[in-house]
Amino acid sequence: MRAILLSGGLSLVFTLLGTVWAIRLLVAREYGQLIRDDGPTTHHTKRGTPTMGGTVIILSSVSAYFLATFATGRTPSVSALLLVLLFGGLGLVGFLDDYIKIAKQRSLGLRSKAKMAGQFLVAIVFSILALNFPDDRGQTPASRFISFTRDWERFTLPAVVVVVLILVMIAGTSNAVNLTDGLDGLATGCSTMVFGAYTIMNIWQQNQSCKINPGNACYEVRDPLDLAVLASAITGACFGFLWWNASPAKIFMGDTGSLALGGALAGFAILTRTELLLVVLGGLFVTQTLSVMLQVGYFKLTGGKRMFRMAPLHHHFELKGWDEITVVIRFWIICGTCVAAGMGIFYAEWVAGA
Repeated sequence: MRAILLSGGLSLVFTLLGTVWAIRLLVAREYGQLIRDDGPTTHHTKRGTPTMGGTVIILSSVSAYFLATFATGRTPSVSALLLVLLFGGLGLVGFLDDYIKIAKQRSLGLRSKAKMAGQFLVAIVFSILALNFPDDRGQTPASRFISFTRDWERFTLPAVVVVVLILVMIAGTSNAVNLTDGLDGLATGCSTMVFGAYTIMNIWQQNQSCKINPGNACYEVRDPLDLAVLASAITGACFGFLWWNASPAKIFMGDTGSLALGGALAGFAILTRTELLLVVLGGLFVTQTLSVMLQVGYFKLTGGKRMFRMAPLHHHFELKGWDEITVVIRFWIICGTCVAAGMGIFYAEWVAGA
């Protein structure tokens, strides 16, 4: 528990202080955000706001995790190291995307195929490694079963199918957070809630681990305590970054942050055996993605008509006349409700099993 509290506290301090330095550096180098011309006109005032702030979130989270781990005399686990690989790898893809936007002064960074290729490469490496490294009980970081609140062990999936499913999940979740990152503080606040939920759930899985407390409702997760330390670090980093990212934002996380955070969410779901539960916990991210898919599908089927005024969904409400801060707060409430529902399902399943 000391490592969990220490990692969250350190990460919070690192982002609160580190973001100030990042803002000054990015402003001096004129690394400002470019705004889409087809977006809400109110966003044009944000042009030039420093971006790539996700770098601070990543560095703060990883630094706090390792410092807390070593300071409490613990050794990093394979599961946490794999999550760091996924977190940092997708952050690098996002960083390249952000840097190209700035260098070439355009709202489009990496081409869609190159961006997707980078995401797939990181996801494939993660998935293959996660199916290896069994512990003394034979548990690997990822399993070959579909899971909701725990593995469904009726059907063992072939390794290649698991790799494909993990790849799709990581790409989908990272892009979902990326789509949500369109208003000041929206994606940051929602990410704080979901990572906070995973911190609590990982602590619960540790306390009810089959290694420590065998029983009908115990959890077969390889490294729940170490995952809780990392989840706490990311929660603290997002919370600290929100101080500077809340409206009016002094800095944006950019694709550097959104791709990394989305990938980390998928990673936690995979490594904690809660893959399908992430649909509930991250319900707001799912809704945002569905709004884009529905908009595109409806546009093609109707020959140019639109289901929403603009997608993702937060822009639809902006164009209806809602203030940006109103949209953000109401979407935070929806996200909080989804997180509460997910944690309720997680606990209720344990109670029923116990």
